[in-house]
Amino acid sequence: MKKFLSLVLTLTMVFSLAACGNNGSPEGSSLAAPSQTENPATSEESTTPSESTPQGEEASQPETEAGATSLVVYFSWSGNTESVAQEIQAQTGADLFEIIPAEPYTDDYNTLLDIAQEEQANDARPAIAGTVANFEQYDVVYLGYPNWWGDMPMILYTFLDTYDFSGKTIAPFVTSGGSGFSGTIRTIESMEPNAAVTEGLSLGSSQTANPGSDVAQWLSDIGLSE
Repeated sequence: MKKFLSLVLTLTMVFSLAACGNNGSPEGSSLAAPSQTENPATSEESTTPSESTPQGEEASQPETEAGATSLVVYFSWSGNTESVAQEIQAQTGADLFEIIPAEPYTDDYNTLLDIAQEEQANDARPAIAGTVANFEQYDVVYLGYPNWWGDMPMILYTFLDTYDFSGKTIAPFVTSGGSGFSGTIRTIESMEPNAAVTEGLSLGSSQTANPGSDVAQWLSDIGLSE
């Protein structure tokens, strides 16, 4: 009888240990984004921060702050312009909207050069995924983009054509490998004659990793600091 009870207890322990061993959850995996440069034909660096939102993914409405009357709008291929946009949002409390192409751009830098030049030659208007709801509520629009071949990426033209900027203040900012705005502020003024366009903020690729002081000085200079 004792041997029988001992056998039963031993079998019970074996089954209990087997059950515990099957309860572990599988490890999650993460994929690293490729390193990219922001500005075709004007880049200072070969590696920069990666994008936080995959291009071509359906965009949501702007990230909103209660009572915000300003909006940071930006297009960023590599992450440089995104870094500056997020710093402006942090310092102003503005809402944030990323311009994401409906058809994603390539991750390959050399191929992107060709695409950017072709879009400029054709005066293209690439479609944007997502829209800004209640755009009329914003008094100030911070508008950011990289310098591509001495111009704004053509998707910025799409955005400027889509929304009515009448009576608004546009505060432009650009990232480049040294070319700055290349006349794009005049282009914005021409496209939006009923808006007030402030002095712009131009940052080189190496400055975008820590743009806090540059952004603060710029906001103070144009009278938009909090």
